[in-house]
Amino acid sequence: MAKQLILCDCSGSQQIDATALSQATGVSCSKLHSALCTTGIDTAAAALAGGEATICCAQEQRLFEELAAEIDAPAPPCLDLRDRAGWTSDEGNTLPKMSALIAEAGLSVPAAKGLDVVSEGVCLILGPSEIALAAAEKLQDVLAVTVLLDKTAEPPMSRAFDVVRGDLRQASGALGQFEIRIDALQQLEPVGRNWNWSDARNGGRSSCDIILDLTGGTSLFPAPEKREGYLRADPAHAPSVADALLQASQMVGTFEKPLYVRNEPLLCAHSRAGQTGCTNCLDICPTGAISSSGDHVSIDPMICAGCSSCATLCPSGALTYDAPPTDSLFRRIQTLAKAYLAAGGVAPRLLVVNGHGGEMISLAARFGRGLPVDVVPLEVEALNTFGHAEVLAALAAGFATVDILLAPGAERDVMERELALANALGGNKTTLLDLNDPDALSETLFGVEVPAALGDVIRPMGTRRQITRQATKALMPDAGVLPLPSDAPYGAVLVDTSACTLCLSCVSLCPSGALGDNPDLPQLRFQEDACLQCGLCANICPEKAITLEPRLNLTDSALSQTVLHEEEPFACVECGSLFGVKSTVEKIVEKLAGKHSMFQNPGAARMIQMCDNCRVDAQYHQENNPFGGGDRPRVRTTDDYLSKRRDH
Repeated sequence: MAKQLILCDCSGSQQIDATALSQATGVSCSKLHSALCTTGIDTAAAALAGGEATICCAQEQRLFEELAAEIDAPAPPCLDLRDRAGWTSDEGNTLPKMSALIAEAGLSVPAAKGLDVVSEGVCLILGPSEIALAAAEKLQDVLAVTVLLDKTAEPPMSRAFDVVRGDLRQASGALGQFEIRIDALQQLEPVGRNWNWSDARNGGRSSCDIILDLTGGTSLFPAPEKREGYLRADPAHAPSVADALLQASQMVGTFEKPLYVRNEPLLCAHSRAGQTGCTNCLDICPTGAISSSGDHVSIDPMICAGCSSCATLCPSGALTYDAPPTDSLFRRIQTLAKAYLAAGGVAPRLLVVNGHGGEMISLAARFGRGLPVDVVPLEVEALNTFGHAEVLAALAAGFATVDILLAPGAERDVMERELALANALGGNKTTLLDLNDPDALSETLFGVEVPAALGDVIRPMGTRRQITRQATKALMPDAGVLPLPSDAPYGAVLVDTSACTLCLSCVSLCPSGALGDNPDLPQLRFQEDACLQCGLCANICPEKAITLEPRLNLTDSALSQTVLHEEEPFACVECGSLFGVKSTVEKIVEKLAGKHSMFQNPGAARMIQMCDNCRVDAQYHQENNPFGGGDRPRVRTTDDYLSKRRDH
């Protein structure tokens, strides 16, 4: 938390009570300035020189950062109180919201991990001759350009850059590491007066750092706008081509690529023993960055665009968003709610936005009604980081509702799925706002009747699954068992006891340990709280005796093991020890004894009814013992070999 807040009312256009704000936040506040970025610039410089000051103005952040650099002071954090709280047509008290925003700004958020990506400026340009060659001429001085023309193109009359001809069959990778394969590849032969092409060959392979696609055709990659280093433009639209050329010219050097998602393979519920279970991340990844690696999945960090869809839908927690870590988002949610309520606010509403939504809030504040005083904005890196667990945590912390403002390029199906689950668990208090007009955003938020918020607020901790359970119990204390959508990651395993043979194949494959056995008795046991609804148990069951029931059991029975199916054990006919399942052993005896060639002998048939130890003992002592043999030969020593040599 900063030692001092530097306040400015932006030429008297907003009301800020510095004394009340200081009392509510516990942070020292400066006097209320009116034009900190112009006539008050000397005051701002003095505050920056003192260090650990937060400037409560985001509009002039660049100015204050340049000022700090001039006086050798650290760049100050800047907080937007004006657009998010001060500029509003709502005549209510803005103090609780401002206090919440200040408290959240004081949190320390871990920096995202990353890796260096090196681009040396090797650029492949695709497209028709007139467009691609013109683009190459503009980029030839800043990039190492190669133009790939189609098979009918005529040889160009320039050697300022490389030109080849052929069919691009495959492309993979991202910025700094694209790999391409070209069939019917022909290189330019600039010999004599009439240049020509070399003989065509298939399977040509190469690499490049940047791909500039000016073909106007189908994209080389899924979600092309999220593939770093791959630039597309409509060749018929000159401004978009110019933008692409400018972007390409800037893609030279060393860049830091964030590592958006952390992967814990041991927790993955994707597959076991060749049986497929959960495929949520594989199905939803827009860029194709995730692939199956046997029992778990792998993520190519160079292709991952950080949308967080995989982490939000992962039922086991094997994939978690890490830029920043998930737990920091829960801290931000709880800090906002706690500070708002502590400052005397009642029933706040949370508005979740990304950068696009932040711009809409600023436009609504400057040109329209702004936000109501009880709407607290929370800006996140990726909208899909805000799933059902985060919604429920917000409601449990004291927010009356949670609204998520949709943005272009966001995976809407993920958010709709998560919000449906959140509403089933939290009582229909979450809405997805599909609005592109700032005025419509304001009108929608002003025109809503706000429900009561949770009275006895809680701040749950733990994994996303644990937080979901704790929050739901607080929100729905009398619910017992809540039915959930079919794709929910919570639920029960139902067993058809008339079909189940207690083979326990399901137990051996269960990735979370929800299904277990009893080492002393033939039992199939189940702990509902641990069930991921991945489907591995149902897929492996040879009798097809298992079905899944999506639900959240809020009773204590979900936290302990219950017996789904049990049978009487069989007693060994020799020693009397219990082993196996009585009904299964009797069925085997009935089917094989006297009817199968290996069990015609009553003694052999009787072995079916023996435990492992007695069966081995009986086999060893029976006639034609398969384990029997002659006396073991004497171990030969060195003397034996030496005496044999002497005899010869």
